[in-house]
Amino acid sequence: MPRPPEPVHVLLLAAIAVQVFVRCTAQAASDQKPLVSRLAKDYNTSLYTISVKNGAPPLVVDLAGALVWSTCPSTHSTVPCQSAACDAVNRQQPRRCRYVDGGWFWAGREPGSRCACTAHPFNPVTGECSTGDLTTFAMSANTTNGTDLLYPESFTAVGACAPERLLASPSLPQAAAGVAGFSGTTPLSLPSQLAAQRRFGSTFALCLPVFATFGDTPVYLPNYNPYGPFDYTKMLRRTPFLTNPRRNGGYYLPVKRISVSWRGPGDVPVSLPAGALDLNARTGRGGVVLSTTTPYAIMRTDVFRAFGKAFDTVVTRGTESRMARVARQKQFELCYGGAGDTMLSFPMMKRTGFDAPAITLELDAGATGNWTILNGNYLVRETCVGVVEMGPEGMPVDGEPAVVLGGMQLENILMVFDLDKRTLGFSRLLEWDLTNCYSASFL
Repeated sequence: MPRPPEPVHVLLLAAIAVQVFVRCTAQAASDQKPLVSRLAKDYNTSLYTISVKNGAPPLVVDLAGALVWSTCPSTHSTVPCQSAACDAVNRQQPRRCRYVDGGWFWAGREPGSRCACTAHPFNPVTGECSTGDLTTFAMSANTTNGTDLLYPESFTAVGACAPERLLASPSLPQAAAGVAGFSGTTPLSLPSQLAAQRRFGSTFALCLPVFATFGDTPVYLPNYNPYGPFDYTKMLRRTPFLTNPRRNGGYYLPVKRISVSWRGPGDVPVSLPAGALDLNARTGRGGVVLSTTTPYAIMRTDVFRAFGKAFDTVVTRGTESRMARVARQKQFELCYGGAGDTMLSFPMMKRTGFDAPAITLELDAGATGNWTILNGNYLVRETCVGVVEMGPEGMPVDGEPAVVLGGMQLENILMVFDLDKRTLGFSRLLEWDLTNCYSASFL
């Protein structure tokens, strides 16, 4: 498996050294409170947005995005060509994409700007990109002590201007003005800039579709604990995350095996050749990657076919052949029902939704636990599995991942990314602990 890159913190400090485009402060690290921002889900596109730009529409959350970009006002500031930020952004150009409008966006620069840096904003849904001025955006978020919201605080982030056409509605939410990249390996993503600028720790957390935090902060959630809410960041399983040397930005899990289990003795492995799920460091293909810009899981054809057979086996065994594969519904091929009984579906449990198989991603590389996908993270319309076969309409990535875990698989799971240690902490589906992302004490 590929080795993760060198710690990003050094790159971050170099990339935002010029005060004109990242406002540094002289406050001690202990004075820099973590930030929390509400997220929202757009149900027309199944994408997530974050509202951090002052007085502006929200930005789409792209977990693999290298850059913050947005439409710009008619007059906007620019960043000089000969700057650390310009060097950083041009080392993160999309490797392959289709440029819209010929790619150039020069209008509206402030008078006197000579050599202004050009960036390459990228639409992660359409695979299109453009070029635009590198500029600065005024942003704000609420500070937190982990239990309460404290006060709003303003900050500045470097980002790219982009033409309206790059938004390409309906590919992005109609209300969105751009994209906020959350990559951990690129210095101009939103978490990377905040970690370097505010010096409050190199971690950020996502609890889709509700909130994001930036900086080292506890996350208190209530559950069956009689003593009240406690810090869920202390309960997480942890794994190193891998990065793709051929495609900067994505977070990959070190998965060595997939299995399905339900009601029977033992699990049923997804039968694949050794190394079928590995990320190839030379070609950049393969691997299991997390995505907030894909609604459902996507599997490469060989993985999908083997997974379908394993799921069929478990369902048939668990229901004593009363349920089996039935006709597909829209893009979902793996749908299940009863022979001669179209109303038969997975039975309902008392508190945690439908009684359905568990999908386990067995992790390698020193992970402290496996990633288990439970009912609420894949079951669609009560009878279908939210996993689709990779094809021409799939996620626009450079190369072919073996598996993409989409938004449905990530919702209502607390994920904490440590960019310095290059680790990911993750909970199971919070509903199984009788809590959820909406219950965080600081909301």
